[in-house]
Amino acid sequence: MALRVYNTLTKEKTEFIPVEKGKVGMYVCGPTVYKPSHIGHMVGPVIFDTVKRYLTYLGYQVTFVVNITDVDDKLIVRAKELGTTVKDLAERMATDYLDCLKMLNVTGIDQMPRATAHIGEMIEMMRGLIDKGYAYPSQGDVYFDVGKDADYGKLCHRDPEQMEAGARVEVSDRKRNPGDFALWKGAKPGEPSWESPWGPGRPGWHIECSAMSMKLLGKTLDIHGGGLDLQFPHHENELAQSESFTDQTFARYWMHNGLLKMGNAKMAGSVGNVVNVADLLKKYSAETVRFLLLSTHYRSPIEYSDERLGEVKRSLESFYRFFERHERIATTNFYRIEARTRRGEFRGEGPFLQEVAVLRGRFLECMDDDFNTGGAIGVLYEMLNRLNRFADEKKAEESAADPKTIAEFATGACILKELSQILGLFHDPVAAANGGGDKLVGGLMQLLLDLRADARKAKNFAVADQIRKRLTELGVTLEDRPGGTGWRVG
Repeated sequence: MALRVYNTLTKEKTEFIPVEKGKVGMYVCGPTVYKPSHIGHMVGPVIFDTVKRYLTYLGYQVTFVVNITDVDDKLIVRAKELGTTVKDLAERMATDYLDCLKMLNVTGIDQMPRATAHIGEMIEMMRGLIDKGYAYPSQGDVYFDVGKDADYGKLCHRDPEQMEAGARVEVSDRKRNPGDFALWKGAKPGEPSWESPWGPGRPGWHIECSAMSMKLLGKTLDIHGGGLDLQFPHHENELAQSESFTDQTFARYWMHNGLLKMGNAKMAGSVGNVVNVADLLKKYSAETVRFLLLSTHYRSPIEYSDERLGEVKRSLESFYRFFERHERIATTNFYRIEARTRRGEFRGEGPFLQEVAVLRGRFLECMDDDFNTGGAIGVLYEMLNRLNRFADEKKAEESAADPKTIAEFATGACILKELSQILGLFHDPVAAANGGGDKLVGGLMQLLLDLRADARKAKNFAVADQIRKRLTELGVTLEDRPGGTGWRVG
C-alpha cells in the first residue's frame, strides 16, 4: 500500500508524491516564545517528528524545519510586564522550548530558524509583492491586499467575506480593505525595530514563515504542517502571499493536527488552562506524555486529563514488564536491540512469526493511511499480547526452554522494537522500577524476598502473605514466576 496523506487544501487523501523523488521538505509552525512551553505546544512537534520518522523509514531524505517567532506583540507586552528585553525573554523561553522537545524525544528537527535572523529575506519578499501589485505601503506599514488575490480563502474553503466575519483581523484606517493583513508594522517608541524602505519597524507574523520556509526548503514545500487553529488566518495568509510572490504552488500537502483539549476548551494561554511541560514531567514520564499525544489520529482532538494520563501510564507498564521478561528469556536488553530502520519485507517462518508478520503489516497499513498512529499503537498492543502468549504457551522462561522457541521469541521482540521506534517510543529505559538502581533498596528487597521464600518453603503462609501484603501497601508489586520472584514499584 502506498502512503496516502490527507490534504486540507483538497479535503481528500491522495498518494504522497514529493516535489523531488526521494526527498521531502517539511515545515511546521513553531511557537512565539514569550512564556514557558505548555503541553499544547508539544502536540505538533511530537506528531511531525513521528511523520519524519516514518518518511525516513520509507527511505526518504527528509529536511524538517520548525521556526521560532522571537519578535511579536505578545513578546513585547510580556517583556514589559517582566521588566526585561524582548531579546532576553525570547532567548530564555526558546531554551525552555528546546529542553522540552529533547525530553519528549523530538529529535528529527533539522533547522530552527528565528524570525529576527531573516528580516532581510522578508523585506525582499515585501518589495516583490508591492512591485506585483499584491501589497501596498501605508504610513510606515505594509499590507497585503486580499482583494488582489483571486483565490484567497481556498485553504479554508470560504470566501473572504465569510472569513472576515468574526476573524481576529486587526482594525486600522491604514488598510484598503478590512481583511488586508500586515506584512510590516511601523515601530512604536521603545519597540524593537529594523530599518526598511518604509521606515523602521518589524515584520508581521505571516511573512516570517513564508520567507523562512522558502529560504530553507525552496519555493514549493512538500508538507506544511501546524495546528488546526493556524489554518486561518496564519496559513491562509502564508499561502496567499507566497503564491502571489512566486506564482508557484506553495505547499503540496497541508497537514493540520487536532488540538489538545481539557474538557470542551483547547489548552491555551488565552483560556488560562495551560499545564507547563516542566511541571507535568514531575508527575509523569516523558514517554507517557508522548504516548498520549500519539494515541489518537493526528487530525483528531486529543483529550487531556490526569485520568487519561494515569490510564496511559498504567498501560505502558505492560510493555515495561514485557521488556524485563524479554531480558530473562533472550538474555539481551530490549532497548539495545538493533532493529531495522528501513522498510523491507518480513514473512516469518512458522505459525508464530507468520502472525507477527501479519501484525507488522497491519501496523504499516495504519501508518500508510495518513499516519494513523492511534491505529498503529493498537496493533502494538496486539503484538505485545501475542508475544506474551507465545512465551506462556512455550514455557519460554523455564530453564529447559527450546533454543528455537527463544530464537522465535527474540525475532518477534525485534519486530516490536522496529515498529515502536517509528513512533519514537521505548528508546531509553524509564526510571528503574527497583528503586532507581539504589543498591541498598535492591539489597533490602532481596532480603525480604528471601525471607518470604523461606516462609513459603516452611509452609508458613501467614508470614509469606504478610510480607506481600505490607509490600503492596507500600506500592511494591511482587511477580512470582519460574526461576524466582521479581518486584516493581507500582
